[in-house]
Amino acid sequence: MNIDQHTALYGVIGSPLRHSLSPIIQNAAFQERGVNAVFLAFETKDLGGAIQGVRALEIKGLSVTLPFKEAIVPYLDELDMLAGEIGAANTVANRDGMLIGYNTDAIGAIRALEGVVKLTGANALILGAGGAARAIGHGLVRVGCAVTISNRSKERGESLARDLGATFIPPEGLYKYQTDILINTTPLGMYPEVHSIPISTDMVNAHVVMDAVYNPHETRLLKEFKRLGATVVSGLEMFLQQGAEQFRLWTGLNPPLRTMRQAALRALEGFES
Repeated sequence: MNIDQHTALYGVIGSPLRHSLSPIIQNAAFQERGVNAVFLAFETKDLGGAIQGVRALEIKGLSVTLPFKEAIVPYLDELDMLAGEIGAANTVANRDGMLIGYNTDAIGAIRALEGVVKLTGANALILGAGGAARAIGHGLVRVGCAVTISNRSKERGESLARDLGATFIPPEGLYKYQTDILINTTPLGMYPEVHSIPISTDMVNAHVVMDAVYNPHETRLLKEFKRLGATVVSGLEMFLQQGAEQFRLWTGLNPPLRTMRQAALRALEGFES
């Protein structure tokens, strides 16, 4: 694809972004589907300034990551129903100057988990209480999963638990905790801090473990629980599923998921080599 005066601009905003694979998978999708667009990483801590730039430069869409998924909501003109219920947006579409927020994290997580476990009637423990935890927790509650939140900030964790109709347990109360599903939504273990782990294996016994961190492909958390016999779900699958839904929202086209997965895996090999 040649960049010209008609090329549409998309991007991801957040900080840090050096680990982000969003430009890689979205540019691969644009090329595969013949969309005249480019996707860039805009690392920033100035959310208000970034949104002004989106409006001024007519950037067509954004992926939103840490720490802005909840903070971006007041800057938007409209939220779709799911993002409004969750109170967080990880996707923005610029439709003729109207910035509309969506949340594809919940969709991505549910699709990734449904491939390995029946969610209705299951118990899930979520580590963290940020925008990703809120979205995933909301999605799980909607499909009939009982949710428990654990977070270092008691106030923030209890607030999310109340909003979800879930239970809160402080991290120090998790010794030998039993659950069907364990989900990490904290950044612990993310590249380059690959030796970090959000919780030790003697604190929780889980049948299925998913890490929202996708770089590295298999985090220390997943490796250690896999060694104990748990079924593990890489954050890459959630990331790809939510990214595919973003592509659909921005373009109206069917996302080339296989191409996006191949591009992501090639990039991760580069990080890990």
